[in-house]
Amino acid sequence: MQITRLTGSRREIGLAHGRAHAPLIRDSIAVYDRLFQDFVGIGWEEARHEAQHFGTMIEDGFPAILEEMAGIAEGAGLEPADILTLNCRSEISLTRASGGCSAFALRRGGTQWLAQNWDWRADQLDNVVALHIEGEDAAPLVSIGEAGMVAKIGMNAHGIGVCLNAIRSRTCGRGLPIHVALRKILECSDMDGAVAVATRDRVCSPAHFLIASADGQAAGLEVHPGEPGRLAPRGGMVTHTNHLYAKAVTCQVEDYPRPDSRPRLARLDTLLRERLGPMEAVDAGRLFELLADHHGAPLSICRHFNPDQPAEERMETLFSVVMNLGERRLTLRHGKPCEAGTALELTLAAADERAAG
Repeated sequence: MQITRLTGSRREIGLAHGRAHAPLIRDSIAVYDRLFQDFVGIGWEEARHEAQHFGTMIEDGFPAILEEMAGIAEGAGLEPADILTLNCRSEISLTRASGGCSAFALRRGGTQWLAQNWDWRADQLDNVVALHIEGEDAAPLVSIGEAGMVAKIGMNAHGIGVCLNAIRSRTCGRGLPIHVALRKILECSDMDGAVAVATRDRVCSPAHFLIASADGQAAGLEVHPGEPGRLAPRGGMVTHTNHLYAKAVTCQVEDYPRPDSRPRLARLDTLLRERLGPMEAVDAGRLFELLADHHGAPLSICRHFNPDQPAEERMETLFSVVMNLGERRLTLRHGKPCEAGTALELTLAAADERAAG
């Protein structure tokens, strides 16, 4: 995998994204066409119609990103409605389909880490892209996600990072779509601004955003159209998989997690306590070892093909990310962390260093 560098205005960033990844964007549309049919019983055209409802919410909460989406569509030779639908795929599908993902924030030795596995349908593996974005109205950022989508998991030059856990729920209301909210977080200059995306702008369907900053702050936000539940670090750690557990949210939102979510969370907590004690040295390699754990397979943190699941329900680890926010360094393993032979590494210059330069 290569890093795609995008610069300029919103439209220029979108055009470059669309031109660079047009075949992958079309493949992504085909993947979600199948997923919508599998789980929601609708085709792509019906999904496009449903996505228009979310377009008005984006116009209210983050209108600038619509210009970038239009640029992606133009660059890829598609219609803006196609790109809007891709970026609202969670809101359209997660009422019935659930993803995976095991994520954690860890503070050790004065360094703030963020890490996660992204578990999803294997037919989306080759459509993963690494975007390095330098826009005119936000600090540089890097996002690891899906072709045609404005963001997913990443960090910025201010040292703000975010991870994502999918939540299956029938709840959907007013707010920003999940992936649009993630991009807005990645354009924030501090932790207060990042948290405000969830508390002020709100997110229209449930998810878990794990946010941390280079200065050592971290918070798990179980977002939904209401006030998010907030999970504070314990022993320098916040962990999450794919079920809600903040009491402020569980009393308001009903979720439908897969059977593997709670075992993965328990195993992640155990690994962090037993293998990475308060005095243990930590580096990216050690964190990838945790993400490659197979205890309890097939309900393990590193997830492989499981023939016992229905074909449409099979989820595998498609990539793993470890972020050292103090050093603004993101390391990506595309594919399963236990198998990936090489890693892609990207370091951003800190925003204050860029300003001084």
